[in-house]
Amino acid sequence: MMKRTMVLMAVIAIAMITVLAQEIPQVMNVMSRQSLSLNGDWHYLVDVQEEGYYDYRMKPIDWGFMLNAKPQRPEDLIEYNFDAAPTMRVPGDWNTQDERLFFYEGTVWLQRYFDYKPQGNRRALLYFGAVNYECHVYVNGRKAGHHVGGFTPFNFDVTDLLHEGRNFVIVKVDNKRSVSAVPTLIFDWWNYGGITRDVLLMSVAPTYIENYSLQLDKGGRGKLRMLDFSLRLNHKEAGHKVTLNIPELKLKKTFYTDANGGVDGQLSISQSKLQLWSPATPKLYKVEIEMDGETVSDEIGFRTIETQGKQILLNGEPIFLKGISMHEEKPYGGGRANSAEDARTLLSWVKELGCNYVRLAHYPHNEYMVREAERMGIMVWSEIPCYWTIDWTNEDTYQNAQRQLSDMIVRDHNRVNIIIWSIANETPHSAERDHFLGRLARFARSQDSTRLISMAMEVTSASNYVNRLHDNMHQYVDVVSFNQYIGWYRDVNDAAKMTWEIPYDKPVIVSEFGGGAKYGLHGEKNQRWTEEFQENLYRENIRMLDKIDGLAGTTPWILKDFRSPRRVLTGIQDYYNRKGIFSDRGEKKLAFYVLRDWYRGK
Repeated sequence: MMKRTMVLMAVIAIAMITVLAQEIPQVMNVMSRQSLSLNGDWHYLVDVQEEGYYDYRMKPIDWGFMLNAKPQRPEDLIEYNFDAAPTMRVPGDWNTQDERLFFYEGTVWLQRYFDYKPQGNRRALLYFGAVNYECHVYVNGRKAGHHVGGFTPFNFDVTDLLHEGRNFVIVKVDNKRSVSAVPTLIFDWWNYGGITRDVLLMSVAPTYIENYSLQLDKGGRGKLRMLDFSLRLNHKEAGHKVTLNIPELKLKKTFYTDANGGVDGQLSISQSKLQLWSPATPKLYKVEIEMDGETVSDEIGFRTIETQGKQILLNGEPIFLKGISMHEEKPYGGGRANSAEDARTLLSWVKELGCNYVRLAHYPHNEYMVREAERMGIMVWSEIPCYWTIDWTNEDTYQNAQRQLSDMIVRDHNRVNIIIWSIANETPHSAERDHFLGRLARFARSQDSTRLISMAMEVTSASNYVNRLHDNMHQYVDVVSFNQYIGWYRDVNDAAKMTWEIPYDKPVIVSEFGGGAKYGLHGEKNQRWTEEFQENLYRENIRMLDKIDGLAGTTPWILKDFRSPRRVLTGIQDYYNRKGIFSDRGEKKLAFYVLRDWYRGK
């Protein structure tokens, strides 16, 4: 057994010959690219003490001395090693696929084989929708790259690491929490580890469309509306012919890339011909972008979102955001949600509730969720996990947060239903925090000026039933949002007596309120954890919310019960946060009907 363990570790070491592939910017709209799915069964090895990578001094190990005979090819020994290992599904989390790993935080190595055939001079890009939290990627024994951050996509150019025939990829995944990470050591959701979203091997031309944007300009020219179009190639090459085609609108225009490999232009269209996207009419147009004989297709909608005083305006008209918060967790039980089917199920519950809006908390959710919400007419608040006590003075932490913010915007800036980029949740006030978040807000606005900026603040003081909101971040946000748990964490049964002082001429969103209940537990309305307690809490909160001047929307906490290691009350929580209006099995609690009826009247 000892010899076998040593061989297994030696195999991993051989797989880590450090030849770094080319790291490249995120390629957007991977769903439209020519690709091979690497989803499916992957072998895995649990490496509790980092034996495959480091010794106790955290230095790379040369495991070669342990081998009696070195293999002629690294993959010979790799095959021996991983073929004996168990498998798990990718995308997926290890916590719900191996009961031994339910609470596990650490390193797991994952491996799979795939067949590859070169296609002339085309490039091969290895794409991961998300890996939580830090990963090192190796292809055929050579290093492809390294990524930090658990909820955004990344990709590497691995063309030069591949050969015709059988190839293999190994991913070292480490989900250990860190004080300097984003999120940091403490957060209130399950730290699902693994390759949690799709893995694709994309095939692209040597010069390809890396990114593009098509947005409705806020202004107009009489009876005409303007569509702003921009595009960037992966290389700075001038003279490439780019054709933008929107068949239904009979719009077709040709552009040529400039010396930076970019296009910036406009198209005009009669205002009467353009149907704007809204929750009532979630219109999407087929868009085709052709270059060098290859076409990238998308479905894109057009709308405007802005504020005026204390109102949010969608397409120039006031709208109330009837929302709910939700985590990226499967509809039934726990586990990371990662499919279009998961998204459709969860969002069908959102629609049944009468919502036109969701807060995707507390990190960017998978692309299926955003696109399904877009098709169903559901507006979206999307945020990064600057959650509670971030390491505000650490520049590396800031760069990590900014990278996650950038990657979120790059992936989804053509999704018409996203109306708010959120930069933080419930962060304690300090000068260092204001500087950190102020930088993020300015960065977000520099990357995308077509959407609103917000964050979930906290109430700073309360006395004699008067609640006061003061946050220096008010100067950076378009919408003032805050979380409050009156009736649960404080002032039980006093919610309806509360009044609010919010000294900002901006729209207000109550981004969280609610309380816990275990589905099927019944009793008096003042008995905590019963459905009747939660039902009454919602009634009392709604009476309070109706009195808030400038209230433009709410996203109560939360759509469904979700797993959290902080929630340990035996027989009630059992490692679930029970604030859902659906249970973890998809059963409606009494509070569902209270919220649904309120939304029907808004």
